[in-house]
Amino acid sequence: MLKTNIKVNIDNIGGKVAKEDERYVVKDNSFGNKLILSSTLLEPNKSTSGHFHNGQEEVYFFVRGNGEMELDSERFEVKAGDIVNIEDGVFHRVYNTNDNAQLYFVCVFDGGSNARENHETIKETQA
Repeated sequence: MLKTNIKVNIDNIGGKVAKEDERYVVKDNSFGNKLILSSTLLEPNKSTSGHFHNGQEEVYFFVRGNGEMELDSERFEVKAGDIVNIEDGVFHRVYNTNDNAQLYFVCVFDGGSNARENHETIKETQA
């Protein structure tokens, strides 16, 4: 029998709400021992919390809307259909630059159950 969480729809990955505030709703769905599928619904003119991970890489899949992505000191446009690879230790943040439309993206990372605890905000010297 197929496990219930082995196949999901990109528009609703299931899982549990990991973070929710006026900026966004982040949901995490754990697969296996370490793989996490995460979705973010980012409100207009808002951004995610900028952070980096030591020892973890991520892949972002932009599904709906458009905005900008910041990787270290580089900022560039992203839109539905774009895929961004984030290397180990790279500071990253997503901006929804729209006035009216939400930005929805899905992220995959190998992090285990304590992955959210390993997020670090940008160092003061980099700000």
